[in-house]
Amino acid sequence: MKDNFSLIIHGGAGSLDHLKREGNGPEIMDSVRRILEGGRHVLETGGTALDAVEYCAAELEDDPLYNAGRGSVLNEYGEVEMDAAIMDGATLNAGAIAGVTTIKNPIQLARQVLERSEHVMLIGKGAQDFAKVCGIRRMPDDYFFVDRRVRQWREAQKAGGMMLDHEDATPPKKLGTIGAVARDMDGNLAAATATGGIVNMRWGRVGDSPIIGAGVFADNETCAVSATGYGEQFQRTVLCKMISNFVYFQQKDAAAAAMAGIKYLVEKVNGLGGVIVIDRYGSCAVDHSTSGIIYGLIDKAGPGICKFTK
Repeated sequence: MKDNFSLIIHGGAGSLDHLKREGNGPEIMDSVRRILEGGRHVLETGGTALDAVEYCAAELEDDPLYNAGRGSVLNEYGEVEMDAAIMDGATLNAGAIAGVTTIKNPIQLARQVLERSEHVMLIGKGAQDFAKVCGIRRMPDDYFFVDRRVRQWREAQKAGGMMLDHEDATPPKKLGTIGAVARDMDGNLAAATATGGIVNMRWGRVGDSPIIGAGVFADNETCAVSATGYGEQFQRTVLCKMISNFVYFQQKDAAAAAMAGIKYLVEKVNGLGGVIVIDRYGSCAVDHSTSGIIYGLIDKAGPGICKFTK
């Protein structure tokens, strides 16, 4: 399997009807294809799975179409408050950050936590201070003020609460997370997940994205997983680790494990969201309990596939 690699990215799950109404569908498809091709280049030229997922996640963070990095939603203070995590399946080393406000690419800071600290997760001011030590690029507040996100925030402020991006929202909206999973030519797995959270979120809320085992997980013995959905439900079910357990204990492949994981999510907490999975053999899978998910997958054997739904 030395000559084989696999890559999947996602840009969120949920009701995607608004993409047709707003005319963003082709733009998102082009974005997914472009980022996949960049990830392919990383892997084809000998880059590691960790390099590939960091690259793809950073590109998704840079694109204001997604709720991460530049396109992040605003919290109750009218600021971005971003989370990210990355995990190396070869070593089980992981890095995560939560509640950062001016970091251009939170996933790059998470990679630095993995490589340059003795910790797994840093939050808030400490994470910001660590970013200075690492020379991570920061941006002024107006870099993150995307017009449609400001409109969403004002609507939520007027309504007096958070806007949960799920199927039952009115109007229905897409769940806001981005992620990537990869298997490189040496057979190593990696996963990355990042988000801007929930519109108008309060009290320093942290979702599943930076929680190892909930929103992201990778282990060379099993699989790599990135989740997107209603974060509290993924935290309660530790869903990404549960999917890895289905591979480890029941010898399921990527497709069966993803399906079993989403079934578990729905049965336990009526969960809304989706997952992308690559198993140790390089098999790719996507599953979700929402009506749609934005994803694309690519491997050396065939062309890229970009879809809005399963």
